[in-house]
Amino acid sequence: MFFDWNSRPELQYPCAWEYKVVGADQFAIRQAVADIMGELEYEVSLSHFSRTGKYCSLLVALTVVDEQQRTSLFAALKAHDDILMVL
Repeated sequence: MFFDWNSRPELQYPCAWEYKVVGADQFAIRQAVADIMGELEYEVSLSHFSRTGKYCSLLVALTVVDEQQRTSLFAALKAHDDILMVL
């Protein structure tokens, strides 16, 4: 079977989605996520600490209703000063 790495998978909305959010301060990241998610239902859980303990990652899980919501949440998370990276 051949997999085309250039094609995007087709998602059926609404669907469960997860963002892994990385930063230096777990509590600042949690507050940033709360501010961005607003009234949306979501769950946040600690995912990992870096080997040195300088960085941590949190897993943010929710149901997104469409691609526009999924990508706008990603952009908002990525743009926040307390968040270093979003996967």
